[in-house]
Amino acid sequence: MKTHIIVSALLLILFLAANNCSAQNKQDSTIQYRIETIDGNEFIGYILNQDSAKINFRTLNKVEISIPRNEIKQLLKLDVQKMKNGKYWFDNPQSSRYFWAPNGYGLKAGEGYYQNVWVLYNQVSVGVTNYFSIGAGIVPLFLFAGTATPVWVIPKFSIPVVKDKLNLGGGAIVGAVVGATNSGFGIVFGVSTFGSRDNNLSLGLGYGYAAGGWAKTPLVNLSGMARIGSRSYFVTDNYFIAFGNKLTAIFSFGGRSIIKRSAGLDYGLVVPVYSDMGNFFAIPWLGITVPFGNTSQHKKIQAPQNRL
Repeated sequence: MKTHIIVSALLLILFLAANNCSAQNKQDSTIQYRIETIDGNEFIGYILNQDSAKINFRTLNKVEISIPRNEIKQLLKLDVQKMKNGKYWFDNPQSSRYFWAPNGYGLKAGEGYYQNVWVLYNQVSVGVTNYFSIGAGIVPLFLFAGTATPVWVIPKFSIPVVKDKLNLGGGAIVGAVVGATNSGFGIVFGVSTFGSRDNNLSLGLGYGYAAGGWAKTPLVNLSGMARIGSRSYFVTDNYFIAFGNKLTAIFSFGGRSIIKRSAGLDYGLVVPVYSDMGNFFAIPWLGITVPFGNTSQHKKIQAPQNRL
């Protein structure tokens, strides 16, 4: 009798162990992943099962493949709600500003970006906390026979009020022209952004400082961004400035394309309009922004290695 009980107990333990291994090896078929291999290939789909050496994967086209772990560069868990027409819409990696103007959204702690416009304009910004960032920029005119060079810093606060509906931002641009006297300049600004990081409209107000005095009238900024594809946005950035009885408006509109899900290429036209304007003209805008640091696009999720 005791022998039968022992044998039955051993069989039960073996059955439960096998069941446990099978359950561990089986993946949740509702969770989608993106796998990028070291040779540049990209696959989106589901993990069927895996071990320490490989991942067995089924793509959205229902093709089953086996990928060695040592060939995987990046493994990301995806939000299925961001799949549209068979393409994954990654989070907006350039959501804290338009062509130039900032909005109410901010960089997260550890995130940063480098922005370059027409080679000469250079700026680097870093998120110190989720609510505060600092930037610094230069137009290196000193390279041209020691010409006086503008430099600046930009502290910025970002305050979420209602998720994906209202964000408030504020800060300052504080600068000087190195090599020139009485050359301090700057802007103190505040901005309200309505909408999500992908689709929003911002209304900003700023007071400028230059030549030892403050402007008597504010600069008004009205800007917007709309996502029109998995890697593309429509962007408009507009300013209204009063000089005495004259009003100057600067309109800009164009697009932003996301390269490799992170770097942003900005392109468009800048159109100045003022009261005694003679001829209409437009200035092309071309800039690139490269993120670095702890960006959401580079967070790697390693699926657990299951072993039989």
